[in-house]
Amino acid sequence: MPRKNVIRKSTNATPRYARFWPHASGYLFVLPNLVAVAVFLAFPLIFSLYLSLTNWELLTPPTWAGLANYVDLFADPLFWTALWNTALFTIGSVVPIIVLSLLSALALNQKLFGIGFFRAVVFLPLVASTVAMAVIWMWLFNTDNGLLNWLLSLAGVEQIGWLTDPHWALISLIIVSVWKGVPLSTVILLAAVQNVPDRLYDAASLDGAGVVRKFFAITLPMIRPTIAFVLVISIIQSFQVFDLAYVMTNGSGGPGTSTYVLGIMVFQHAFRFYEMGYAAAIQWVVFLILLGLTYIQLRLSRSAEDDL
Repeated sequence: MPRKNVIRKSTNATPRYARFWPHASGYLFVLPNLVAVAVFLAFPLIFSLYLSLTNWELLTPPTWAGLANYVDLFADPLFWTALWNTALFTIGSVVPIIVLSLLSALALNQKLFGIGFFRAVVFLPLVASTVAMAVIWMWLFNTDNGLLNWLLSLAGVEQIGWLTDPHWALISLIIVSVWKGVPLSTVILLAAVQNVPDRLYDAASLDGAGVVRKFFAITLPMIRPTIAFVLVISIIQSFQVFDLAYVMTNGSGGPGTSTYVLGIMVFQHAFRFYEMGYAAAIQWVVFLILLGLTYIQLRLSRSAEDDL
């Protein structure tokens, strides 16, 4: 006679709360970060989007305006001037930052006596306050008593109105931005260069490859993702420039409108004209532009990696 299968309930079954607790503990550990993101990131982002659709002058309650702020913004000639100046500043800053940072990283990766001292010198601008740094550069750029014009006079070159000539003001801001941005990018790229395996260079040396060949065949492909990351953060930082332009131009965006960037435009409409809705609309346009540029850059980087 066949035996019947008898299903017995185990007396040692794990309770439901005991099975749920490991997952719950994980959520509890993450909860403080989730609360911080919700309070300091998600809520301000959503609230600023709401403000961009309203008229709010701080002293009165916000009134619904719909897309009126965006319509007025795209019809404002100053917006296009600020956007053009910001684009020029970004291109003029990012390209030298990437090139100089890569060259600095390669130079600081050499095993030479006293290389630690030179690394410390290169990294010094990282600890400098942007405002204090801008004040020092204002003295260097001073037309009458500045160090740069004094050095130019020794060479027989006429004085340059670094911060007073519309043709030179934005270039002056770019010079300071590059000086400030190179150290951080150098740190990131130096770490990437140091992580390239030495055996690849040894194999290339056996094949007779020179320094230039090693750079383009080994170093550059290996650190390409890091270069893409540095490019993205450099674009974001340059496109959001404010404190440097504000201090060095006394918040006016001058001379004329040569240094009138989007950051100064936002500040003026928010804290001088008290047009918070309009300022929020400008910031959302900046956010969408940066989001699009970042997406394009990441797609191009991914396509380049797939082609390797």
